[in-house]
Amino acid sequence: MSVRKLKPITPGQRFRVVNGYDAITTDKPEKSLLAPKKRSGGRNSQGKMTMRYIGGGHKKRYRIIDFKRNKAGIPAEVKSIEYDPNRTAFIALLNYQDGEKRYIIAQNGLQVGQKLVSGKGVAPEIGNAMPLSEIPLGTIISCIELRPGQGAVMARSAGAFAQLMARDGKFATVKLPSGETRLLLLDCNATIGVVSNSDHQLLVSGKAGRSRWLGRRPRTRPVVMNPVDHPMGGGEGKSSGGHPRSRNGIPAKGFRTRSKTKASNKYIIERRKK
Repeated sequence: MSVRKLKPITPGQRFRVVNGYDAITTDKPEKSLLAPKKRSGGRNSQGKMTMRYIGGGHKKRYRIIDFKRNKAGIPAEVKSIEYDPNRTAFIALLNYQDGEKRYIIAQNGLQVGQKLVSGKGVAPEIGNAMPLSEIPLGTIISCIELRPGQGAVMARSAGAFAQLMARDGKFATVKLPSGETRLLLLDCNATIGVVSNSDHQLLVSGKAGRSRWLGRRPRTRPVVMNPVDHPMGGGEGKSSGGHPRSRNGIPAKGFRTRSKTKASNKYIIERRKK
């Protein structure tokens, strides 16, 4: 994993920091695991804009990722590590012994030719997936299920990881990337290791056009709007705009919006850090 700082031969490259892509082994995706990806441009079925600041961007094809890792006990070989335009992490192409191919989220340190396996009774090595009941305490994990069989929903982005802290009864205590500590059922699957591309946070785009390539249009700051458009709009000159809040008037900082009666509250031991 490395990043490169470009020479300032153009204004857009003056501050640009790019990914070295050392871990990537091929630029050709597996055709059988590609799906079309439709863009709405932020418009609804009537063609009216319902989401602001969305539109344009390079055409993408979706890579079908195996988040469930439910092919238990069948060894697979890592065929390649690839770039995925739909996520910050890299993905790995697995060739199973029975001939099936699947994409998974790649972990840091995953090598081409490495053998991976999922299910109960497997070794707790990088890239292997297993239930929380079988993972040694203190292990760094990622791609964690919230409910058994649901598929990984937590700690999936570049450089993300969680830690298995304890086990008690039918629950495991896991410290999540946000700092939240919560209980998860022991039957939930998780993958050993840190998610790949941890240098993603060091990248600098260098110019506004790069956001346009990603499908992001320019965002208007609420402070420069009129009072009719936003609670923070209006005022003479460069007014501060009052307390930060959303377009609907909900405060943005320090205001708790989570329901006090939410069913999953009892599983949260410690809230995330502010």
